[in-house]
Formats: sequence, C-alpha cells, structure tokens
Amino acid sequence: MSMLGRIKRLLPDRHPLRLGWHWLKAFAAALRYGFPARNLTVIAITGTDGKTTTVAMTAHILHESGIAVGAVSTSFFRIKEKTEENPTHKTSISPFAFQKFLRRCVTAGCTHAVTEISSHGLVQHRNDFLWPRIAAITNLSPEHLDYHGTMQQYKEDKSILFKMLRSDGVSVLNADDQTYEDYRKIPSRRSSRRSEAGWRIAWSTSHAFASAVNDRECAFWTTDIRETPDGIQANVLCNEDEETWDLQLTIPGRFNVENALCAISCCHAAGIPVKDAVSALRSFSGVPGRMERIDEGQEFSVYVDFTVSPAAYQKTLSSIRASLTPGQRLLVLTGSCGNRMPEKRPMIGKIVSELADVVVVSEDETVTEDPQNVIDEVWSGIDQNAIEAHKIFDRRDGIRFLFKAARSGDAVALCGMGACTTMQTREGLREWDEREVARQLLREGVLH
Repeated sequence: MSMLGRIKRLLPDRHPLRLGWHWLKAFAAALRYGFPARNLTVIAITGTDGKTTTVAMTAHILHESGIAVGAVSTSFFRIKEKTEENPTHKTSISPFAFQKFLRRCVTAGCTHAVTEISSHGLVQHRNDFLWPRIAAITNLSPEHLDYHGTMQQYKEDKSILFKMLRSDGVSVLNADDQTYEDYRKIPSRRSSRRSEAGWRIAWSTSHAFASAVNDRECAFWTTDIRETPDGIQANVLCNEDEETWDLQLTIPGRFNVENALCAISCCHAAGIPVKDAVSALRSFSGVPGRMERIDEGQEFSVYVDFTVSPAAYQKTLSSIRASLTPGQRLLVLTGSCGNRMPEKRPMIGKIVSELADVVVVSEDETVTEDPQNVIDEVWSGIDQNAIEAHKIFDRRDGIRFLFKAARSGDAVALCGMGACTTMQTREGLREWDEREVARQLLREGVLH
C-alpha cells in the first residue's frame, strides 16, 4: 500500500485533512478540464432510490424536446443520441472522470447536462464546481448509514446539493418525503422573484397535496394512478395550469410515476412545457437493469432490477405483487452487497418474507466480505414459516432453481445486480451479466 493509502486509512472519513484532499482533487480536475460546467445548464439529481431512472427520464425529455443533452449516472453515460455503459457502476466517479465527461459534453455541443449525484460525492467534494441550475431529490430512506452514521446526518449531507445551486437556481422537492420541510427552507445564493428561499417546485403522488401547497410554489401531483398490461398511467396536474395531462409509461412499477413526476418537474424548471414532457415519456423505454423485463417466450414474467435498499425492495416487490392475480406467485432472488450497511440485510430478509411466496438467498457483489456471512445475515431476517425459503450459494444455480419452480402466470424478480456486467468478490472481479444469464437459462428451459 502506498504512503498516501496508509495515511488515508488512519484518518476518519470526515477528517478535515481528508476532505481537504478531496477538495483539492476536485479543483484540480475542474481546472484541468477548464471548468466545463460554466458552459452547461446542469440538472443535478440526488436521492436514495430512483436517481438513475429519473436522470434517464429527464435526459430523454430534453432530447425529445430538441435540446442537446448529456447525462451521467450509475448505469450509463449519454452524449446526445449516444449512450454507453458506465463501466465503474458507481455514482461517485472520480472528479477527474466527472469533469472529463462534462468537457466531452461541451465539446460535443451539449447545452444541458443531467447528473446523478450521491451523498458520498457531495461530502467528498467529487461534484464541486458543478454550479447546478436545477437540483432535485427523489426520496430519502435508510441506506449508507455505515458512512453517514444517522439519518439526520444523511439528510444534511444530501442537502449540500441544494446549497450548491446557482443564484437563479431551482429546487425540485418531493413533498411526500421527510426532506421536504427542511430542504424548502434552504435559501439560494440570493432571493428570487418567487420566494425568499428561491424558486421551488414540489411534486407529490397525493391529491391532498394540492390544497396544502404554498401559492408561491409551483406544484405537480397525480391522480388516478393505474397499472395496465402495457405499463402505468396517471393524471398529472399543476397548480399553475388548469389542464390535466395523461401520463403513460411503458415501463412497470408504480414508483416510476414518482420518478416521472420528478423528471417532469426538472424539465419544467428548464423551460419544457408540461405537455411536451408528458408526451416524450410515452416513448421512454426504461433503463437496462431497472425493472427490466426478460422475455424468452416463457409462461411466467421475469424482472431484473437493481434493488439495493430496503425501501427499494418494498417498492419493487409491492409493485410486482400488485400486478399478480390470486393464485399467481412471486418468486425472488435476493442477497446483499458487501462493505455497505450490514444492518440492512435482515431488513431485506424481512421485507422479502412479507411480499414473496418463494425466496432464494444467494451470493451478491460482496466486494471484500465473506459472501456466506452476507447470505446468513440476509437469511436471519427471513421468516421461514411464512414463505418457502432456500439458501443457494451460486447465483446462477439460484436463478435456475426459481425458473424451474415458476408456474404459468407467476413472476420472478432477480434483485440486486441489475445491468452490471461484472461482480466484485474477494477473489477479484468476475464477469456477470444477470440479464444474459437469465436469457440463457430461460432459453434452455423453453427449448428443452
């Protein structure tokens, strides 16, 4: 290990020297690439769950509206029409990679950039010198507490993004979330024409929100959310317009209505008419590995999803469960990533016990941890009297078991890995594409 590495290991995560070093790297990166954010209208999106999909939705709307846009997320990099995989699968990429990407956007002629921002990146200055014009949050739920310590600290760390807003910046807030009351009080660098705290847009899936909104605050909300065989539909309303818009998504998951509302609000702040934003989302095909359907002609449905936090498990499995009719079952492959908030593992086991009929606990991307220990910690939350539960260490074997067990009309959810193409383990990095593994196993089952 290098001398710098040894020093870093001796210093706590939030030691001033360590954070100062992070800031110096961020400044050096921005200087190296000529402070590219100065030439972009930046929309920065944070939150616990839904960030990647919301970034993708926002970039899709802007592109469909004729705006040259770039986007960076955990899953992908996008510049105009071209999208490529984020090979790191990390939200908090290095400041040099981040600033280099923004420079690529400027060089390619982009006028806007949509960026996914993590709490780690905010604390560690990885996204400094971004100067967002629009800052948004999807939600906040228990996650990363091994780093942040408490939910209050987690909330405060996420709030850094809103303090980074330009003087004419816009806050896009989730009125259903615990962050709303605190974040709406964060002032911009100078007061705007809308309110003393700057211009805000709030969104909610609750119709009751409409009567409670401040008249100086733009607000979006939905009514009549309904699931269809082709996706999700809802009515979108705004306190600044008497019109109602019909939102139609071709991707599953009621929670994607929340992601869509956040994206519509971000685009409204960027000057996109609501009707255009809603219309654009009809052609949004989703993000690979986010509630992605895998269809090889089998008689049951299969979803691959990057489900990581307890709240994401609750939303994802509840959504799939709601799509089933009596007699149809939900079969789930679960596990947990390593080196990250071990206390959530029994919570995941408990949620799966409440929502699934059959569960397999298997290996995940456990980094430096013993994968068997991680499996056992998830297993400790499983109620074996409530569901049929199995431990199957090898992930491919676990998927094969669920496919063989599934009956016509059932749903199988493969949770955790999403669109990742590698799995990091104690033995090193190995190739793993869950979507392709699922397709191969389904083809075997369909053909034989």
